This record gives sequence, structure tokens and C-alpha cells, in this order.
Amino acid sequence: MRPRSPTLPDVEPRPRSSAPSSVLPLVAGLILVALFAGAVGLGQMLGLPTPWNIHWPHSGAALARSVPTQISIPTLGVRAPLVSVGTAGDGSIAAPALDHPDEAGWYRLGATPGERGAAVIVGHVDSADRPAVFAKLSSLGRGKTIQVNREDRRTATFRVDAVERAPKSAFPADKVFASGDQARLVLITCGGAWVGGNVGYADNVIVFATLT
Repeated sequence: MRPRSPTLPDVEPRPRSSAPSSVLPLVAGLILVALFAGAVGLGQMLGLPTPWNIHWPHSGAALARSVPTQISIPTLGVRAPLVSVGTAGDGSIAAPALDHPDEAGWYRLGATPGERGAAVIVGHVDSADRPAVFAKLSSLGRGKTIQVNREDRRTATFRVDAVERAPKSAFPADKVFASGDQARLVLITCGGAWVGGNVGYADNVIVFATLT
């Protein structure tokens, strides 16, 4: 059994704003930290590159705001409940409950899946003794489908644009929270080599998807 250690990246939350969607938000980067069972979240401040615009394929599709309840990734056999998470005491996005590694966490201060903007969902790659909800996320292929059920009984269906890996020391917060008129979904977990300590895994696995 590995020593208990963080499994998620720390991202400083993006406040919701009434400013035009074309204005790139100023995002400070943190590495989202979630510790294994019994631990608490920590934030680690990081420097970020100069913000830049992401040119996502244009789409007019978007849904009204509605809280998500479940995420499904058919290719990976994932069908998991979603719980809403806010911010931890250090200002980073809070992680899902550590005693329920099969749950994923939707960041409730951001967009809801299907709404214009970036909806962010985080999940553990494993727990102290078994694989967790996003254990196979790094193997998700471009073009595959992600479905999110919502309280309004609608299902937001997304197509994967890219699956990327980034060092935790260089989390791409500007890309994750890039502005635009698209309804986007971003899934985040850990990956790469196990380094232990307060880092856990060396990298973050980040999935970018667009509403279909």
C-alpha cells in the first residue's frame, strides 16, 4: 500500500462574472490537491504563462444552467454520481469526498455541463487501496463521448477534443478556463509517475471536450 498522498491538481477557482465571454478571465494557477482517505486539501501556488485565447470550433449549442447529477463515459465503463464541490480553505477547488472514490466532483461556482463556458469535473485516479472513478481517464480517445445527466432531466453529450498530460508544476489553468461562447467540459485527475510525498503523482491528466 502506498503512503496516503494527494491525487488531484489544485486550480484556483474562476469566479462567475457578468463580463462579456470574450474577455479572457484572469486566472491564478494552483495545483488542485486531494489527499487520500482522512487527509485534507492543500493549495500550491504556481506561476502561469501569459494568458492566450483558445480557438474552439464554433458551435451555437448550449443549455440553460442546471446542476449535473451523473457522468457517464461509455468507452471506459464509467457511470458515476456527481457531487458539487466548492473551494477548500486554501482557496483551491475542493476535492470529492475521499471515502467515496467512485464519485466525481463538479465545481459548482463554474459553469454547469452544457452551459456556455468551462464546466470542470474532478475525480480521483485511485484511493489508498483501489482504483477510483477516473482510473482509466488517460486512455480516453479523441472523438469519444461523455454524457452528463442534469437535474432538468436533460443529458449533455460531449465529444472529446483532446486528452493531455501536464506536470503539476505547470498546470495549464489558462487553457482550462479559456473564454469563448462554447459549452465545454474539462475532466481532471492525476497521472504520470508516482513520486509520493505531498505531490503523489507527478502529472495531471486533463480531458477537453465540447458539447455536441
